[in-house]
Amino acid sequence: QVQLVESGGGLVQAGGSLRLSCAASGRTFSSYAMGWFRQAPGKEREFVAAISWTGDRTYYADSVKGRFTISRDNAKNTMYLQINSLKPDDTAVYYCAAKPGIAETRVTRYAYWGQGTQVTVSS
Repeated sequence: QVQLVESGGGLVQAGGSLRLSCAASGRTFSSYAMGWFRQAPGKEREFVAAISWTGDRTYYADSVKGRFTISRDNAKNTMYLQINSLKPDDTAVYYCAAKPGIAETRVTRYAYWGQGTQVTVSS
């Protein structure tokens, strides 16, 4: 079992920046691929970014590429999402997720999830 806790969400103006963190505990963090997903009101949970267990492979949704950066620090059992140039459409609950094996974009393949952190972007 892996426990994941997100933090760093909040209310920001369009064009601003935010850094989300995901702290992991319970099992070997370094052997898990990690990802960020988000869910806006009335919409399906969607892929945002993913990172391999080694940190050498990253993947991004087209909607966030160039603005979001995913990273991880295995020594600290923590994953991050740096968000720049925020848009109102980025407003959503952001979830941290983990899975054994390779990183991928499919939401249904991730076994462990955090509780989510709210990101609200005002115009």
